[in-house]
Formats: sequence, structure tokens, C-alpha cells
Amino acid sequence: MPSSRRGIHLRYTFETADAGSQQRAEIENPLFDLLSALQAQGSISAAARAQNTSYRHAWGSLKHWEEVLGAPLVLWGQGRHARLTPFAQRLLWAERQARVRMTPHVEALRAELARVFALADDATLQVLEIFASHDLGLPRLQALAEAHDGLHIGLRFAGSQEALRALNEGRCRVAGFHVARDAAPDSVMARALRPLLQPGEHKLIGSHWRRQGWIWRPGEERPASIAALRTGRWRFVSRQPSSGTRLLTDHLLAQGGVAPDEVPGYTSCMEDTHVAVAAAIGSGAADVGIGIEAAAAEAGLSFAPLVDENYHLLCRKEDLETPPLRALRQRLASPAWAEALARLPGYGVERPGEVLALTRALPWWRYARPKT
Repeated sequence: MPSSRRGIHLRYTFETADAGSQQRAEIENPLFDLLSALQAQGSISAAARAQNTSYRHAWGSLKHWEEVLGAPLVLWGQGRHARLTPFAQRLLWAERQARVRMTPHVEALRAELARVFALADDATLQVLEIFASHDLGLPRLQALAEAHDGLHIGLRFAGSQEALRALNEGRCRVAGFHVARDAAPDSVMARALRPLLQPGEHKLIGSHWRRQGWIWRPGEERPASIAALRTGRWRFVSRQPSSGTRLLTDHLLAQGGVAPDEVPGYTSCMEDTHVAVAAAIGSGAADVGIGIEAAAAEAGLSFAPLVDENYHLLCRKEDLETPPLRALRQRLASPAWAEALARLPGYGVERPGEVLALTRALPWWRYARPKT
């Protein structure tokens, strides 16, 4: 069988269970069921009867699998019993060996799927999809909400701009993004994020603040300023385009009078998360980067602050008073959320759970025209 034609595809189905029966995982495959029946019965007609199907169907199945596998599966002759080819015998033996090893794992997977789908029968279950810029605090919020509020958060990390686009396109109900506290109305961050925010349609929810800065290996020297990156002395690892931290870095470069293309490697060495940036520096793949203090501490790296920023959550106006959003806001306002953040270096709550006005929470926000 040519290796280029091999392929494994797994799927599962729903079935009605008999009352009182014990459900167990079954690893089923029509090819191996047919080969086993043929080996046991000695003829296609007998194998078909054992499987409660027709001779025509069994014959067609064998021909189909021979075409898929690129090798004959059955030897037959007039007046002789049908026999499996040596290849089919090896295939059946290998599948049985694999089945023995896989069954405990498949049973664990079946049990987990059963547990998860059972939640769908719980009318009190609340589900909330959140796209958010990468953050080390949000998984803790996710765990708290699930453990104490019956709120299951589907958390997907994306750049700040991508998260806001996902909200506007209906791909999530909440978006998470962050902005530097000192961002001016004409800053890089303001120009990038302002078009994605829709006053009157969006509601801003306070969550937390965090600190970003230089990350580098202990015992080595870091740049004295953002402008020092021009020299190429340090291999700089940046974040992916459209991420909030990439916008922040562009913002800091602009403040320092540096164009991104003046930084060697700025667009060639990129990572998708703060943890990945820290890992690249820790491994020696890069010398310095900009990221959150908590990621540097987790990786045992040095950190020097550059800017504090606020992390906000955004939803549509019509979703603000729905049960999942109310539960989220209550959890944000809880002491447990503040305690969880207090255990992360460079983190703290910032008007958690409050519904904020764009003009108050984002100093760089300006309406396109004066409100009447």
C-alpha cells in the first residue's frame, strides 16, 4: 500500500442507550469488521449474513477498500473458500494490536465527550465566547467563572484588532483588548483601534491593568532606550501584526522617533504570545523583547517597566444585560478575581465589572463630530 495513500480519519456518533446498559467505547471500522467476518466464515455470502447485509453490499465494500488501499484483500477461486491475502492478514493483525492499546484511551475520550455533552441538557448552563488579546489573567477568570458561576467561557486568544473584528462580525460575544494609559488621540494605538469601536453599539467593561516592558536574560545588558534598537546590537523578538502588544511597540517606537523598518529583524522574528516571546529570549533565539512582567517572571527573566496599560472587555449593547454578561461582570467585581490577579506580577484590577464610557476610559477617544 503506497504510503501517500494512507489516511486515518476518526469520527464519533450519537446513539440511544438501552436503559440500564453500561456504555463502553467501541472502536469500529467497517473494513476490519468485514475482514474479521470473512476470516471467521470463509465466504463472502456467509460473512454478509453474519453482518446482516447482502452479498452485493459485502462484495462492493471489498472492492472499494481494495481500491482505497491499493492492494488485494481476498483470494478466491471456483469451488474454494475465500481467504484473506497475506496483506489483509497483516492489516487485520495490526489493527487488533492497535485496538488493544487504544481502547483505554478511547474509553477515556468517550467518557469525557459524554460528560461535556451532558452539560447541554443543563438549562442553567451559560456559555460565552470571548476573543481576546493574549493575557495571563484571563485563563484564571475562565476557571473562576466555570467553578463558581456555571459560566463556561470559550476563550480564544487573538490580537486586539482581530478580537474587535471578531466581535463586529458576530464571531464572539465579548472581545478583549488593551491600550496604554498614556496613548494620545493621534497615537498609533488610537488610530488602529478607533475605527473598530462603535459608540452606541458597543459597551466597555472594566477588568484589569497590567505592566509591559523590556524582557531580557539575567546578567546581560538591555537597550537603554527604544531608539537603541536601531543599532542591531540586540536581536529583537516582536509580536505578530494586529496584536495589541505589536501596536504598543509601534506606539513606543513612534514616541522614540523610530520607524519600525529601522529596527533590524522587526518583521522577521515574531511570536504570537507573551509566553512565546519569553521562551524565545530564554532559549537564546532572541536577546530582548517587549512583553508583560508576569511572562518574564514565569520564565525567570529580567524585566524593566515601560508602560502600564488597561485591559478592557467589549460587548454589544444588546448583550450587556444577558445572563452570561451579568455573570461575567459579577465575577469581575468579585474579591476572588482581585485575589487571582494579585498573584500575577505586574497585574491588578481596574474598575472591574463596571460599564465604562468610551470617553472616560479611553482618553484618546474622540467622536467624529460633536454630540448633539
